[in-house]
Amino acid sequence: QVQLVESGGGLVQPGGSLRLSCAASGSIFSSATMGWYRQAPGKRREFVAVINTGGNTRYADSVKGRFTISRDNAKNTVTLQMNSLKPEDTAVYYCRFTALSEYWGQGTQVTVSS
Repeated sequence: QVQLVESGGGLVQPGGSLRLSCAASGSIFSSATMGWYRQAPGKRREFVAVINTGGNTRYADSVKGRFTISRDNAKNTVTLQMNSLKPEDTAVYYCRFTALSEYWGQGTQVTVSS
């Protein structure tokens, strides 16, 4: 069983930055592909970014150039640095852990508003 705990969400003005973190329990973090997804009110959950065990990354077109995903295997943590935030980035952000099984965090709210 893996538990994921997200943190770092909040309210920020357009153009601002936030840094989300996801801490994972367990000893197989380094073997997992880690991802961030988001779900805005009334919309389906969508892919944001992913980083695999080799450190390779992929981003949704809507966040490319503004968001950066990284991982620290020593700390069992994946981070999403979000810059130049827009109102359309407002959503609940979820961390996803994929190894032999799949796990999701509880989500953290990000609100971009003036």
